[in-house]
Amino acid sequence: MIQDRQDMTGFRLGWEEWAALPGLGLPALKVKVDTGAKTSALHAFDIEPFGPASQPRVRFAIHPIPGRNDLSIPCSAEIVDRREVTSSNGETELRYVIRTEISIGNRQWPIEVTLTDRGGMAYRMLLGRQAFGEDIIISPGDSFCQPVLNYDVYHSTAMREEAPARTLRIAVLSREGNNYSTRRLVIEGEKRGHVVEVIDTTRCYMAINALAPEVYYDGKRLPRYDVVIPRIGTSVTAYGTAVIRQFETIGTFCVNGSEGITASRDKLHAHQILARHRIGMPTTAFAASPQDNDSLIELVEGAPLIVKLLESTQGKGVVLAETKKAAQSVISAFRGLKASFLVQHFVKEAAGEDIRCLVIGGKVVASMRRVAAAGEFRSNLHQGGRAEPVRITKAERDTAIRAAKAFRLNLAGVDLLRSSDGPKVLEVNSSPGFEGIEQASGKNVARLLYDEIEKRVRPAPARKRGKSAA
Repeated sequence: MIQDRQDMTGFRLGWEEWAALPGLGLPALKVKVDTGAKTSALHAFDIEPFGPASQPRVRFAIHPIPGRNDLSIPCSAEIVDRREVTSSNGETELRYVIRTEISIGNRQWPIEVTLTDRGGMAYRMLLGRQAFGEDIIISPGDSFCQPVLNYDVYHSTAMREEAPARTLRIAVLSREGNNYSTRRLVIEGEKRGHVVEVIDTTRCYMAINALAPEVYYDGKRLPRYDVVIPRIGTSVTAYGTAVIRQFETIGTFCVNGSEGITASRDKLHAHQILARHRIGMPTTAFAASPQDNDSLIELVEGAPLIVKLLESTQGKGVVLAETKKAAQSVISAFRGLKASFLVQHFVKEAAGEDIRCLVIGGKVVASMRRVAAAGEFRSNLHQGGRAEPVRITKAERDTAIRAAKAFRLNLAGVDLLRSSDGPKVLEVNSSPGFEGIEQASGKNVARLLYDEIEKRVRPAPARKRGKSAA
């Protein structure tokens, strides 16, 4: 039954009208009122089912402005049926059926709509007989009996701000489906109504070509995802970032891009990026020749100092040399193993503590202090350190935000030391763990990440190109 928000008397429709489908994020569509058709139809493309069999959904996209294929509005909805529909040209097609609200003039009511890929049609929607209530009067000789809208709304920032929440298809790239961070991403995503799938990075492979780049998994082409959340382990950085590049080529939004992940994993490259952006860090030195050992030590103000493998993680491959002789021995040993490493000034006043700031979308959303175990200089939780709440300073907050921005990371764990001359960045982690920081800070980090994801995947306003059709 049609619910009239104002007046139930004399609601008249011409053969063409302006309508909105607010639940799908479509504020203005020109529709054809077709009394010859039983079912209403929405002309969409990239129509694809997803989600569990118990609650199947369909995702699709629409070019709402005829002739403007550069503007695409992504949509998703629950599937209520699949029906055979015969079009006006006599062709029969099995279509997905969804239910949504339509708004015309001062009325809004629920209708069922079939989805079909007929992008060449002049009207993006046909309104069939099933959508008409008994009190609706069809005036086939008239146009636009109800108020006229226009396409300018697609060029406004309100388009992005007012876009409705929609179900997203999300891939978490992780080889550890049962670890805390991955499970939190799945649980929190599903709680918000999204479909979250864990994909083993190393089981992906790629078809690389100019026209149709694709990602395959266990013999099948992967579907299109709205979002990819990379959880790439250091042992598969090269292959994992290649997979992310493929998703980027397809046009999928990746929470962290391949370039940022690659740069953060190479300690030398990472410190060069920090230096380029004038972000405070411990004095660092690197050399390839064994003849430069003594000069290397002096560049970082002598012993005690830190010797760090370029691809160290979780505190592994990080050695404290307390004397010059010990430093020479460690450096010689690393060179003998042909390992790439750097030498770094040891910040004594940090006293075995560091600060982990979690940055999401350019904001520090949580922080914790990590304290090293007795007799240990590394404060990593994997090395026996403990986490506790901490209040960070404005300087520390600003430094963490600048560091994440320098690597173009939407999600980053920035590790800082508190030195006598201000915060020093130790590392920028592109796959930070959630367990320690959620427990120490009491913040729901996974929820905060989804807040940012949902904001980022909303459609951006379209660029105006001449005069919009009305």
